[in-house]
Amino acid sequence: MKIHLLLFVSSIHAESPREETLVKTVESDFRPVQGDILDDPGFHPGFHNGYEVVKVTLNYATNECFVSLTPLMVEKEEISVDAYVERLQEHGWRVLSKEELQGKRI
Repeated sequence: MKIHLLLFVSSIHAESPREETLVKTVESDFRPVQGDILDDPGFHPGFHNGYEVVKVTLNYATNECFVSLTPLMVEKEEISVDAYVERLQEHGWRVLSKEELQGKRI
């Protein structure tokens, strides 16, 4: 089954406000459930050691699972939101375009 992990990252700092939705797709024989804590090499250890699964949506017709993770507000300045998004991208995450979000095409 294709598992699409969705992560919402935002910053409210006036110098660099930014909101992004990122996705990472993995192939797996098992799927996360609400309350699970997921870890990934792209997650910055300065914030926490994993993200909690808050919503799971299954599409049996396409054999896909969409997993929403706890949103992250980057308020600590140990790392900027730009650097955090870049780190995620270096580990297989990609920023979703507005068109993809509206059309739910991943």
